[in-house]
Amino acid sequence: MDRAALTASAAGLAGLLVSPGPDLVWLTGYRPTAMTERLTLLVLPVAGDPVLVVPKLECADAVKAPGAPSLDLRDWTDGVDPYGLVSPLVDAAGTFGVSDSTWALHLLALQGELPRAGFRALTEALPMLRAVKDEAELARLTAAGAAADATFEEIKKVAFAGRREADVAADLDRLLREFGHEQVDFTVVGSGPNGADPHHEADDRVIQHGDTVVLDFGGLMYGYGSDTTRTVQVGDPGEEVRRVHAVVREAQQAGFEAVRPGAACQDVDRAARRVIEDAGYGEYFIHRTGHGIGTTTHEPPYMIEGEQQELVPGMCFSIEPGVYLPGRFGVRIEDIVTVTQNGGVRLNNTDHGLTVVG
Repeated sequence: MDRAALTASAAGLAGLLVSPGPDLVWLTGYRPTAMTERLTLLVLPVAGDPVLVVPKLECADAVKAPGAPSLDLRDWTDGVDPYGLVSPLVDAAGTFGVSDSTWALHLLALQGELPRAGFRALTEALPMLRAVKDEAELARLTAAGAAADATFEEIKKVAFAGRREADVAADLDRLLREFGHEQVDFTVVGSGPNGADPHHEADDRVIQHGDTVVLDFGGLMYGYGSDTTRTVQVGDPGEEVRRVHAVVREAQQAGFEAVRPGAACQDVDRAARRVIEDAGYGEYFIHRTGHGIGTTTHEPPYMIEGEQQELVPGMCFSIEPGVYLPGRFGVRIEDIVTVTQNGGVRLNNTDHGLTVVG
């Protein structure tokens, strides 16, 4: 919270207003058991003590949060205007960063209570606030990555041919939880032509012998994210599948080798994209090369053309180039990488080769 207040001050903000969501968890460790219309708000001024405004019926849980000893808790009961509790705590003419997850209901009420104040989305005002991880955060991300790797090693052993995509997705969900995830966010299983849709939702399609299958899965473990993608082949792959997979593998390696302190985020994208373009598949690489990861599986920084934010040791993000041939198949390889003093380190370490499954 101290670091966030200093960062906010340097950006010309009067403070931060943070509702339940990943920013509140990151700052205080508090995750309300229920998301309701009752206002819960962390008021973090650049000068002064942080205050958590919380419904009285939620106060017993709030005081158990890791950050609670550093907070002034102000509870309120039904029938009291909670927004009126906020105005005395802030500079009524200041500009505040507001967490992206804040409901319109609450933001509009705060605007009414503070008509001279300005409000900016936190991701726009302080995009790098959560981007650089400390040692404890890196340890959690490393554990989550290892659990995702263990999941892939096990999923390779299950039957693919003759089963629905949804069945394999259920296996991924089960395995992630068995290896320690408390939350599973996605289990993409894109077989055959469905693999050409990067965010395909596993459905009732029966996986066939000869299918190329994109597996993209992840979630939260100890509150921090995992996200990895591998492409497998049901039976022997054809020449074109081998060729495309080799191109994507080379592109993923090129993106990884571009990681170093001081490089721009777009340099990672350019390095990976150049390999795919040179191989003649540029029009089929249809998304950014990567995204940050932390208390959410997608957050800044983003590895995309035009993003000139410099890489800093402690940043963590995905490198996930892909080629998607409509109506035929797709290939993607994804690792989470952290920036070190000398380059980068992968948090996913399963084989990048084209794995053949049954």
